[in-house]
Amino acid sequence: MHRLLELAKNARRRSIEIDRSLERHVESASKSLWPWAESRLLILAAILAVLDYMSTYAFLVANGGNQLSEGGMLARWALDLGGFSRLFWIDIVAVGGLMLLAVISKFLYSRFGFRGFGRAAFVFILLPYTVLAIAAIFNNILLTFLY
Repeated sequence: MHRLLELAKNARRRSIEIDRSLERHVESASKSLWPWAESRLLILAAILAVLDYMSTYAFLVANGGNQLSEGGMLARWALDLGGFSRLFWIDIVAVGGLMLLAVISKFLYSRFGFRGFGRAAFVFILLPYTVLAIAAIFNNILLTFLY
């Protein structure tokens, strides 16, 4: 039994060493994608959420009765359920949930001594949202002026 515990400890130790050697590569990849501080990514995500809401509002109000609607499933559902006020609250919950997930994952990785993985998780959670939000904002602005 003692031998089995010793093997498990050695396997765990080797696994941590492998993780530590990969950590710097993962962290450098996240720094390549987002070279600035993580707090700036959080602020950017919040600003983009507000701009997305405002551009959606502008697009749908400006089009009047042209039978155009929101393309996103969650936003369409929120608008059908309760209009722009419901969309506002669902946006807050969805973006706030992503931000909370990013912060918690960074905190947990850092707490266990994997700061590089924490930064990478933070960036890999929020960066796809920011890219898609930028695309949605430009799409809404473009459609506002086309219709």
